[in-house]
Amino acid sequence: MDRIRAALEESVNQAERRSLILIPVAVVTGAAIAWAGSQGTTRVGDVPVFALCGTLAFGINWLVFVHAYLAQTERFFDLTGSITYVCVVGMALVLADTTDPRSLLLAGMVLVWSLRLGTFLFARVEGVGADARFDELKPSFPRFLLTWTVQGVWVLVTLAAALGAITSEGSVPLGGPAVVGTSIWLLGFAVEVVADETKRRFRADPGNRGRFIQSGIWAWSRHPNYFGEITLWVGVAIVALPELSGWGYATLVSPVFVYLLLTRFSGIPLLEARGEERWGHEPEYQAYRDRTPLLFPRPPRRR
Repeated sequence: MDRIRAALEESVNQAERRSLILIPVAVVTGAAIAWAGSQGTTRVGDVPVFALCGTLAFGINWLVFVHAYLAQTERFFDLTGSITYVCVVGMALVLADTTDPRSLLLAGMVLVWSLRLGTFLFARVEGVGADARFDELKPSFPRFLLTWTVQGVWVLVTLAAALGAITSEGSVPLGGPAVVGTSIWLLGFAVEVVADETKRRFRADPGNRGRFIQSGIWAWSRHPNYFGEITLWVGVAIVALPELSGWGYATLVSPVFVYLLLTRFSGIPLLEARGEERWGHEPEYQAYRDRTPLLFPRPPRRR
């Protein structure tokens, strides 16, 4: 028993040491994006507006983290992410002092998406209760802090292309890229909304308790909500593209970052592992997994 306890303590200590390393890595990543996005953009005095927006993204999450750690709760995690998007975009518009149509279009895209998703996730937390993913993180200061720091990076990097365009010193008339990008954004937004609503209704049915969803759009993809999110950020990047130049093109990493994070790290891998643990032994789940694509939707195959 003592050996098991010692092994568990060593595992926790390793996770905390890893978090202490990853926190500055996350901050440096955000700083690098802020530097690249600040080239050729508007300033307040000598400080680029883009950099101020990046500081705000981290600041909001660190401030709420203090309350979350003391109260040992993740209740406001998703809502804080949504509020951060709103505040950062609002700051960019005000400090850049812009009424450029492209800037307003990009701001509208981000605000509509973030407010819809933030309220949806907060309502889900209120209905379901505590998120089990945070159970091991909340007691650990460095691991819990890393979670909120990564959310700050998430907001800044996903917003990077839009922020680069909003804070740009130039102004390019709307044209083909705006039409294409907006169309792609609408597609992604619609897919995400339909996927979330379909799953909400599925979970609300007591007869589905403990079961996995395989109906509606979830028969076309095992993770259609993530497909929608990746797609809409591609649309945002396309709309922003004509305003970018020089190092500003580095902000186009936004949709690539979303794709890699959702498909390689925090999103799909965790959910797929959880699905295998809960239903992997069931022939019905195995059949669903085999006939349904992981991410990119396609018409369901016959059973």
